[in-house]
Amino acid sequence: MRELKVIGLSADGKRVICQESDGSRGTDKFAIDADDRLRAAARGDLSRLGQIQIEMESSLRPREIQARIRAGATVQQVATAAGVDVSRIERFAHPVLLERQRAAEMATAAHPVRNDGPTVSTLGDTVSGAMFARGLDPDAIEWDAWKVEDGRWTVQLLWRAGRSDNKAHFRFTPGAHGGTVTALDDSARELIDPTFTRSLRPLAPVAPLLPDPEPELFDEHPAPLPEPESESVAVEEPADTPPPAAPRRSRRNKPAVPTWEDVLLGVRSSGQN
Repeated sequence: MRELKVIGLSADGKRVICQESDGSRGTDKFAIDADDRLRAAARGDLSRLGQIQIEMESSLRPREIQARIRAGATVQQVATAAGVDVSRIERFAHPVLLERQRAAEMATAAHPVRNDGPTVSTLGDTVSGAMFARGLDPDAIEWDAWKVEDGRWTVQLLWRAGRSDNKAHFRFTPGAHGGTVTALDDSARELIDPTFTRSLRPLAPVAPLLPDPEPELFDEHPAPLPEPESESVAVEEPADTPPPAAPRRSRRNKPAVPTWEDVLLGVRSSGQN
């Protein structure tokens, strides 16, 4: 690197005339534009020097970069629009991102506005109660805020329920006792709804699936086989057939009854005269 020394200004005062500090190489002179970069470099103001460099390399000025970040754009989006590296945008975006984070924190202390007026509880407490009632973790909510064209703040809540990403937006108005927030969409209105029993996204109940019973390889007591049903054959009797007569008892089988004479004399009658 060749070293130069300042020997004066041009006639119009717009350039700095330099010459090599070692005059053995010749008497060549150099002219440097006396612009903002040279002034910032002479003062040792590195932040101003970096800002000027971005203004020259980027299609967006630092004030425009901060305005886009304040309006809700990400650093990556601004860097893509400006055509520069993300690292060149971060130094200007950092203070604006802190401003957005502070606005989101202030919104948690504001009071939601319902149909009957502002509530006593804050937005942070109301949202935490709604998340607990739905079985969700309130600490997993991502809070963000940005300014819209009218200068007011829009607050966004981002949370995940199952496999779905949910968003809710509020309009934050700073004021006494923390200010107020107004719901801007249905998700925000459901979060500040006092009836926490209904879910944010109703789902139809699904019957649990029961596992199929495992088949038994060996059964010590097999089930009895069903007996074949006997086919009854109806026999038709002729209508003129008389009913069978009752069987007559034989007299031979009837025991003999002793007479009165046999009982008195003790003699068994022979039945003959």
